[in-house]
Amino acid sequence: MARVSEPVIKLVRRTTEPVGAQTLRSTAAAVIAYVVAVWTLPHPAPLTAPLTALLVVQVTLYATLTTGIRRVNSVIVGVLIASAFSSLVGLNWWSLGLTIFASLIIGRLVRVDEFVPEVAISAMLVLGVSQVASTAWDRVLETLIGAGVGLLFNLLFAPPVWVQSAGASIDSLARAMGQMFRTMGEDVSGHIPVRRAAERLHQARRLDHDIVEVDASLRQAEEGLTLNPRVRQGLLYRVVLRTGLDTLEICAVVLRVLSRTLTDLAKARTEETLFPADVAESLTELFGQMAGAIESFSELITTPVAENAEEAEDRLARALAVSRATRDRVANLLLEDVQEHPRDWQLHGALLAEVDRILDELDIDKRTERLGKELDRRATQLHEHHPWLRAVSRRLRGSRA
Repeated sequence: MARVSEPVIKLVRRTTEPVGAQTLRSTAAAVIAYVVAVWTLPHPAPLTAPLTALLVVQVTLYATLTTGIRRVNSVIVGVLIASAFSSLVGLNWWSLGLTIFASLIIGRLVRVDEFVPEVAISAMLVLGVSQVASTAWDRVLETLIGAGVGLLFNLLFAPPVWVQSAGASIDSLARAMGQMFRTMGEDVSGHIPVRRAAERLHQARRLDHDIVEVDASLRQAEEGLTLNPRVRQGLLYRVVLRTGLDTLEICAVVLRVLSRTLTDLAKARTEETLFPADVAESLTELFGQMAGAIESFSELITTPVAENAEEAEDRLARALAVSRATRDRVANLLLEDVQEHPRDWQLHGALLAEVDRILDELDIDKRTERLGKELDRRATQLHEHHPWLRAVSRRLRGSRA
């Protein structure tokens, strides 16, 4: 029985995820648009209605409201172009090419922006389904029905919020950075070949690609939170995640510089250890503590529940306090070592400066100050540049309550 129910449980879990939910929503909106068009119009097989509904129902409510009009315009223009060409020349290879060419040109003239290809797509679909010019207005009505169903569907059934996937991406990035710190802690104990130090540097540089992917996931979550009636503090969530990712991005840059410093040390000390045994032991401890601080910071910015957030903040505060104490101990040991052996003293200073920068970026007080300023800036910007978005958001939340 357990084996039989396991696939069912997995299927249910998948349908509750954002991708599964969006798939079901798009399918339902297209089917409803088709049924409404069948009941309303006498023309058989009104496929333009579900086509338009499928295009209008976006991943987020904000995208639906901001791009829905342009999408509807692109479909209507495509329908009119296809109707005109079907009445004049019919369907053959050269008329199809001429239809596509005209659709792309006219699409740019009517300023549908990124939906210019959809003008040509709509024209081809309508040209293939019907070649009678008298059905043009039926196609336009189908388009309006599909657009209306798509908009109402997103208003009544709010799209999924992508915060969980964005938080998972941020947490994955922080754990990758934490693992790099621990690996560097292992490398400073004893002799490290230049080749292995260079590999660590390349790993740190590859974090840039991870940040790009996390940024894309976060942008999707930010759109999902905008004007979503299921979210009461969408601005706060967006700012918390965005400022948190900015902090991790800065830390990733400093981590890359730190890897470069260790690589330079490895090049200068090819026949000896990077640091004396006591310094190496303290550095290993420091890098491990900084890894814990990075992971605690990620947990803090991705935790939606207030109580858990307070626990994450306490863990981050303890991790930062311990890291700073260990950093001071490492600084004293390095100072003693430099006084005895002043060779490459500038790299020791650079290492400490890079550690200080990371600890400073993760500082709780600094984050609180940055968060407050960003909230004020975003709220002011929204009120000044998009007053209608603010009004719509308030009405949606009020109706939801």
